[in-house]
Amino acid sequence: MRLHRNLVYTTIDSLNAIFNEGEYADKVVARALKKDKRWGSSDRKFVAETIYEVVRWKRLYAEIAEVKEPFDRDNIWRMFAVWAVLRGYPIPDWRQLEGTPERKIKGRFDELSKVRALKESIPDWMDEVGVKELGEKVWAKEITAQNQPAKVILRVNTLKTTKAELRAILMDLDIDTDPLKDQPDALVLKERANVFMTDAFKKGFFEVQDANSQLVAAFLDVKPGMRVVDTCAGAGGKTLHIAALMENKGQLIAMDLYESKLKQLKIRAKRDGAFNIEYRIIDSTKVIKKLHQRADRVLIDAPCSGLGVLKRNPDAKWKLQPEFIDNIRKVQAEVLESYSKIVKPGGKLVYATCSILPSENQEQVAKFLTTEIGKEFNFVKDQKILASDSGFDGFYMALLERKEEVVKPKEVEAVKETAEEK
Repeated sequence: MRLHRNLVYTTIDSLNAIFNEGEYADKVVARALKKDKRWGSSDRKFVAETIYEVVRWKRLYAEIAEVKEPFDRDNIWRMFAVWAVLRGYPIPDWRQLEGTPERKIKGRFDELSKVRALKESIPDWMDEVGVKELGEKVWAKEITAQNQPAKVILRVNTLKTTKAELRAILMDLDIDTDPLKDQPDALVLKERANVFMTDAFKKGFFEVQDANSQLVAAFLDVKPGMRVVDTCAGAGGKTLHIAALMENKGQLIAMDLYESKLKQLKIRAKRDGAFNIEYRIIDSTKVIKKLHQRADRVLIDAPCSGLGVLKRNPDAKWKLQPEFIDNIRKVQAEVLESYSKIVKPGGKLVYATCSILPSENQEQVAKFLTTEIGKEFNFVKDQKILASDSGFDGFYMALLERKEEVVKPKEVEAVKETAEEK
């Protein structure tokens, strides 16, 4: 087990782009993996996993290395040295790693690990919010789970293949998968692999989608032939799942504020053979008003803090700010009140987030049910999913049903008056 110079240099360059140039880790990793075509799968695995690991443990490694932001290249090398020592790599005789204090690093790790915000490598404000909303015991378990690397989960595209067929195709490529109990379309990779390069992916046989994210479309209870609206479709992971559950029958309207996201969805839908999708950009309130009381099912996959998917997006720990969470709660309340009007009487609505905070989840739903439009809905059920319980991403989903049309008091009086006149 030794460190290879070209792989480590790529890692350092990538960390510099993430920490100092504000780039997103997933984009930087994707770019890094294309750097040298001669790299084998183990080389690419080292680069990707090391970048994510140093990003995930940034605060802890910086404290151990005694460096502060903004990090210069020497600082990043020192943080990398901490990673290498703690992972048991022999430190090579390179100029950038000269004088790495191995015993001191191990000692500081033991000492700093007594403080949860340092041990779990999160900002103090995030630790405070977690304790306040979930309680000490639940938060401690949850943040530990959120620091575990995410598993790769596939969702079988039932418009094109079956779970058994896809498993066999992947097995021929030496990609082993396991089915998931109670998840009809999910397969878990036993080992990480670049599934995006396979013909099966290019032919649209599967999408990569977390196991708990796959629960949302099923929770919406869609049926072929319905009119369904996904109001915050984004690049469309859940939209495509809904299309498959609808068997391409009926009308599925994918909406978003950003045209660029819907363009990505169009590309994915074409690959997946999902052709019952219409695309609408929300560029004015008219777009929503035209759909009032027109849909059998509505999904509001609301913008949120993303605190349920830190294992998948470790750099969010450092990009997220407490003011953002305060603002996003207001946005959530607004979209719930506005987009719920699309549901027709007797129709159903799912409000979902990839957050684990009650203030973004069940408290939002409870508040909505007290509003004028909210009083037209019945709460059916909800599901709160923690990474510490499931092993996958943290999610929340609530199912509401719009009441069948009732005659309002004023209308009753009008009917009486008309009858008396006759």
